[in-house]
Amino acid sequence: MINKYIEKAQILLEALPYIQKFAGKTIVIKYGGAAMENEALQKSVAVDIVLLKFVGINPVLVHGGGKEITTWLDKLNIETEFIDGLRKTSKQAMEVTEMVLTGKVNKAIVGLINSAGGKAIGLSGKDGNMIQGKKINEAKLGHAGQVTKVNPSVILDTIEKGYIPVISTVGVDENNETLNINADYVASDIAIAIKAEKLIYLSNVEGILNEKKEIIKQIIAEEAEELIKTGVISGGMIPKITSCLESIQGGVNNVHIISGEINHSILLELFTDYGIGTMIKKKE
Repeated sequence: MINKYIEKAQILLEALPYIQKFAGKTIVIKYGGAAMENEALQKSVAVDIVLLKFVGINPVLVHGGGKEITTWLDKLNIETEFIDGLRKTSKQAMEVTEMVLTGKVNKAIVGLINSAGGKAIGLSGKDGNMIQGKKINEAKLGHAGQVTKVNPSVILDTIEKGYIPVISTVGVDENNETLNINADYVASDIAIAIKAEKLIYLSNVEGILNEKKEIIKQIIAEEAEELIKTGVISGGMIPKITSCLESIQGGVNNVHIISGEINHSILLELFTDYGIGTMIKKKE
């Protein structure tokens, strides 16, 4: 029996230097994929985020909600399609997207974090003109947009008051039209704007894989670029890794890609020597 408690103490001791290192720092977490679709994993993420806050780290959660949006578009018989990985978003589809992301998904996440003992506040990218953008190609993609500017003041004020910001990725353009913006890129731009220490992508993949399909534990940005050029990184991973590289170039020290299908994956990646995913870092 005593060995069980000794093992728990050793886990805490392993975590201690990481807690000390990141205390007072801000970490942006992009929440999506399987972690949003499984009830047990949802609770696991909420607990991880609350624990980060309690040990002095400032988590900022940026979320998508693609499957939920598709479900509601189907229910309302609104056609939707993806072009080059982006949802073609008509005006009607944009109204549903905003309703689902800010009114349903966002508030559900806030509720989970609060139930786990945290203090979360739900924000839309439209609040305080936080996420400003422009349409990528209106004729081809409708209201699908890209970020042109992030106003960090709303996020920083929320953190300063002791709350955990939970941000849905709708933005607004110069004509005050609502935009549907890819959550990976929003997370990257927010991390840069608030000068985050780290950006973590909760994903449906374990990390970056090498030619042998083994997880690469650490990689510098230049090496990741080379893997894209040689085709080792391909398909849907390319935009994710591109957003990671933009974060590094923008001043974020490290970006992590981890599986959201593992309970407490955030804590395992941040507070253990081994970690569970891939960390992309600047060249030293």
